[in-house]
Amino acid sequence: MKNLVILGAGTSGTMMANHLVSKLPKKDWKITIVDQYKTHYYQPGFLFLPFDTYTEDQVKKEGKKFIPKGVYYIQKKIDKILPEENKVALEDETLSYDILIVATGSKIAPDETDGLLGPLWKKDIFDFYTYEGALALRNKLREWEGGKLVVHITEMPIKCPVAPLEFAFLADSYFKNKGMRDKVDITYVTPLDGAFTKPTCTKALNYLLKEKQIKIETDFAIMEVDNDKKAIVDYVDREIPFDLLVTVPTNMGDEVIERSGLGDDLNFIPTHKHTLQSKAHENIFVIGDATNLPASKAGSVAHFQAETLTDNIILYTKGFKLKQEFDGHANCFIETGNNKALLIDFNYDQEPVHGTFPFAKIGPLKLLKESVFNHWGKLAFRWIYWNMLLKGIPIPFVGRNMSFKGKKFDIKADN
Repeated sequence: MKNLVILGAGTSGTMMANHLVSKLPKKDWKITIVDQYKTHYYQPGFLFLPFDTYTEDQVKKEGKKFIPKGVYYIQKKIDKILPEENKVALEDETLSYDILIVATGSKIAPDETDGLLGPLWKKDIFDFYTYEGALALRNKLREWEGGKLVVHITEMPIKCPVAPLEFAFLADSYFKNKGMRDKVDITYVTPLDGAFTKPTCTKALNYLLKEKQIKIETDFAIMEVDNDKKAIVDYVDREIPFDLLVTVPTNMGDEVIERSGLGDDLNFIPTHKHTLQSKAHENIFVIGDATNLPASKAGSVAHFQAETLTDNIILYTKGFKLKQEFDGHANCFIETGNNKALLIDFNYDQEPVHGTFPFAKIGPLKLLKESVFNHWGKLAFRWIYWNMLLKGIPIPFVGRNMSFKGKKFDIKADN
């Protein structure tokens, strides 16, 4: 019997286990999934925790319940991948594999920035990319009386690239609802040359920042956090003071990738952008945030990747040529506050465009336009995540590759 091992039982790993358990012959293949953590988090929900939109129970569940029968589940720490031996060393045992799927994700690395883990960490400086950080920030916002709020991105790439901007928009709405928006000065600080990661989005949607009176500082390459001055400082000595700093630290791949010598400088694994096969080892495949692909590190992307990767795993077991299929497809809801959201749809080669989604003409969702429908879509995704996406159930009418039906390619701001 041959062995297929999946490292990581987060979004990508759990989806792959559910996809493959019914497609690989049980008499020929043993599927094992390894993860050291008991809890599975709905990470997009961390954006809503600080604003009391979601509760703790809505963003976490026991991970094991999503692992299908027929897949062996091991809850242990992964020590090292040994690709030359086709083995994975765990904390107290070693697994052999014929095929390895790496789905170890990414995590924040606040220690990469001088001063970030100083005396103000979790007092006046917070992240919301971890469960603990989002909860601590929620408690801070409940009692905060106002001042300079700085929302900051350290460097790219990060998980869910639009989440920091969503945080700024939701903060505007949150403080308005509390009757204290006039007491809060919001500044959005980014290393990019615009608010959005995609230039067409910046061009079409800059009006939102002006409308919400959110200041923006671009091209900010942070050097350090000065805890005494309560300021972030860049490499040309530009200083931005804060009373409350909400930062997205450097995102890096799991430490096991560094220990195994498989990653780049940020511990992301060099991966073929269309097949999801490791560039260094043909029997290793990579999915989700663990890859170095120029695609968004987001749940929708992992979902589309999983469909292509499943096909390629089956082809690989049969000795057939892999599909050069994955096109970097992503669709993403962007919360803009006041119960509205935007929706963007794009891939490696096509920037976000106007139009309708998922159906041409009838939508019902509009691309690059605020609407209540889009906001409902964002909130509905939590149910879809727990009940469909993790279980490998296709989302109706949403294909793995970007559809060009109903799209308009002449990007113009409507305001």
